[in-house]
Amino acid sequence: MNRPTPNPPLPLDGITVVSLEHAIAAPLATRHLADLGARVIKVERPGVGDFARAYDHRVDGLASHFVWVNRSKESLTLDLKRPEAQEILHELLGRADVLVQNLAPGAAARLGLSFEALSPRNPGLIVCDISGYGDGGPYTHKKAYDLLIQSESGFLSITGTPEEQVKAGISIADIAAGMYAYSNILGALIERGRSGRGRRIEIAMIDAMVEWMGFPLYYAYKDQEPPRRSGASHATIYPYGPFRAGDGRTVMLGLQNEREWTVFCDKVLGDAALAADPRYASNALRVASRDAVRAMIERAFADLSAEEVIARLDAADIANAHVSTMNDLWRHPQLEARGRWTSVDSPAGPLPVLQPPGMGGDHPARMGPVPALGAHTDAILAELGYGGRAAELRDGKVV
Repeated sequence: MNRPTPNPPLPLDGITVVSLEHAIAAPLATRHLADLGARVIKVERPGVGDFARAYDHRVDGLASHFVWVNRSKESLTLDLKRPEAQEILHELLGRADVLVQNLAPGAAARLGLSFEALSPRNPGLIVCDISGYGDGGPYTHKKAYDLLIQSESGFLSITGTPEEQVKAGISIADIAAGMYAYSNILGALIERGRSGRGRRIEIAMIDAMVEWMGFPLYYAYKDQEPPRRSGASHATIYPYGPFRAGDGRTVMLGLQNEREWTVFCDKVLGDAALAADPRYASNALRVASRDAVRAMIERAFADLSAEEVIARLDAADIANAHVSTMNDLWRHPQLEARGRWTSVDSPAGPLPVLQPPGMGGDHPARMGPVPALGAHTDAILAELGYGGRAAELRDGKVV
């Protein structure tokens, strides 16, 4: 099942991953494994495929989510309701290193795809099960989509404005689960190198999101007041957030300590005496008086453009950032200067993509095409010894 080794070799060359995946969490995990050189075989339903293929048509007719998390994979179509398809899948898993699945709770076990069922035939197999709430407990079979986990995990309670809770603009619960699946699979591969045996990994979206909620959880320890919703400003540090310049644009800035507050008052606001004002002499006092502090800062910025504010902040070594749009990101000067952009093929033609964090330069990631539905079915069937039956299986809608 191993594909030819590229030059230079990648860390997961020779590792085969089979994934029964849809949406974001599992596909993101397996795409990162593919970036590192693993062969990832994505099992999809004939004629339909991963339902994320149809989320939108924003990328030259392809779906934005699908393009993001599915490059460098092989697409194998199988109707797993058919015994013949299950036979093919089990033959494939007998040669695989990792199985990843985020089917509905209990579905994989009903297909004989639990770690307990698969391990006797392939003791080295690592099985990663991703679900909303994990096995056991009253929520095991509860449906779990990204926004619902954002809500159940408490994330919405601390995100937004004082008047309204606001979801994250990206699928952070799915992303969190996918990244923990990725890191745990890497750990299990290292462990298998020592023991020779695979193991089961269970990733629950609720576990991943509550782990990310560690700061607000401890901030509200023993029923203390939780961080208040404060829009794009930091809930417990001030000034740290967005401020409007005289040209109507917004600048993001952040102060972390009293030394920076003193420099900010002198070099940016032009009011060195303000640093000694007892009303604002600590972060806790500034947080309590954030409306007054904001008014002072925006008065000082009223005659300056956003770029002039940023130049003044840079000169004072005060942390700051532009409030970038998606159009800004496509041509961000730091990404361009560091050569972070490359391209991949797709059914719609070449598409720009970013090298994943930690890779690029002398150690580029694998950058294979975004697959068309079922593009690799015939080749994989032939590899497994079913090549002579490919037409029969297709006519019978098995593949």
